[in-house]
Amino acid sequence: MSPEELRIIIIVYASAIIPLILLCALWTKIPKWILKLYVLFFLVCAFGWEVWFNYGLFNGDSVNLRRSDVLNQWLPQDVNWILNSMADAGAISLGGLYLVWVASKKNPNVFEKWSWGSFIVLLIWCVGQNLFVEMFLYHDQLSIGKKLSWAPLSPLGDFYNPMLFEFKSRTVMLQTQLPWLFTPLIIYYFSIKINKKSG
Repeated sequence: MSPEELRIIIIVYASAIIPLILLCALWTKIPKWILKLYVLFFLVCAFGWEVWFNYGLFNGDSVNLRRSDVLNQWLPQDVNWILNSMADAGAISLGGLYLVWVASKKNPNVFEKWSWGSFIVLLIWCVGQNLFVEMFLYHDQLSIGKKLSWAPLSPLGDFYNPMLFEFKSRTVMLQTQLPWLFTPLIIYYFSIKINKKSG
């Protein structure tokens, strides 16, 4: 196992599990609608792209064909999409909402009506983390020549998938960025809707 493979394994498990531990530890201090959001965001991410990319369901290669045997052993295909969806729902989605709350100076009304400023904070967080993931975590699985499936939140599939830019021989493709351009809209919309319904 290389140091890079070990780093990937640790980051994937930690980003999936630590948010759940925090949700349990802070259960009495956070609004109950946060758990509903976690479940909803897990489902959106899982069925919006993670399952599709993981199994290569429509015109793509499965994750097992796009990465090393060591990663396939430690992050089995049937668990991989669950871990990624947990990280998407917890560390990214709820983490992004936490940043929105902090950026609003912890305004208790930040999730009661749409604010473009709050949405921009969330969008920058979501796209920024995804650029990091594509360039420094999963670059070997998502680079040119690695074929990803079409997915509902990546609707162009590989039919139109230009390289957006390259940095130190690591590429950023349109197909892998699309989910995190759409998902902030879903996250922010449902955080307001569920908060108001629960309030």
